[in-house]
Amino acid sequence: MGPLPTLESLDAADRQPPRVEEVVPIEGSVVRALPVPGTPEVGFAAFLDGIQRSVVVPGGRPTVPIVHGTVAAAVRRRRDDRGLETWGGGAVMRRAIFVPVARVDADVREALERAGFELADTGADGTHPLEILGAAREAVQRAREQVEAALAARWCDAETAPLYVDGGVAGLGEPASRDAVIGVVKSHRTAYGGTAAVDIVTRLPVGFRTTAFAVASRRRARVASWYLRLRPGDGADPFDGIVRVEVAEASFSTRRADTVSRWILAERAPVALPDPRWRVMAYGIHDVEEYLRAVAR
Repeated sequence: MGPLPTLESLDAADRQPPRVEEVVPIEGSVVRALPVPGTPEVGFAAFLDGIQRSVVVPGGRPTVPIVHGTVAAAVRRRRDDRGLETWGGGAVMRRAIFVPVARVDADVREALERAGFELADTGADGTHPLEILGAAREAVQRAREQVEAALAARWCDAETAPLYVDGGVAGLGEPASRDAVIGVVKSHRTAYGGTAAVDIVTRLPVGFRTTAFAVASRRRARVASWYLRLRPGDGADPFDGIVRVEVAEASFSTRRADTVSRWILAERAPVALPDPRWRVMAYGIHDVEEYLRAVAR
């Protein structure tokens, strides 16, 4: 029998349906395309990313599946020779059993606790097993976001140099307000700016960015954001080769957007092959993921 499939591989990686969301422009009155002035330059001191892995544990009732989740995050910092080393003493990791605790049979719960497992209550009250699995997967994702946020906060407390964060920073809490923390989003299930703006985004030439806009929600910090094209697309995905950047809104300026964009453009080399996301993935993030896969087996 081979390794158990993860919940992340059994279903779509992102269950959020694609949507277009209106935004509030903060650099001009409408979303426009702008060339990034100057030459790409190395500006990031380090890279932060996290991973998650969720598998169903045999032995539970089929109607109340038991999920073992592993989450980990790390910062890898540039050395003087341009290589990378782990910052902060290593990866931050958490392993737990993610279940609706009240619905797990007492003998099973006691056996898990005797075995030394942490029980993380998902609080799921649905009756469909797939609904319970979905709640567990979302709880594992929240746990990953928490370890990433804790690591970002540690960086901000100890360092002032720019930190490249894989994904948005709006969910990191207080670090989202720090200039050192810069998020780079590779996926685009939510397209910001309305239909006209999406047309501009998908037609961006390489080395161009959009004007900035505000991104906010009830549970996340408000940040300044813009799109940036790193490479030509593959012809199939209209957003291929494009990333969306998030930075603290309070200190946003056109000059800052141009500077950060030059830093991100500089991360196109070396190429993050063989990862299939290489068109939008910095090699530093690829390095963090490889490190985490090695230590979080």
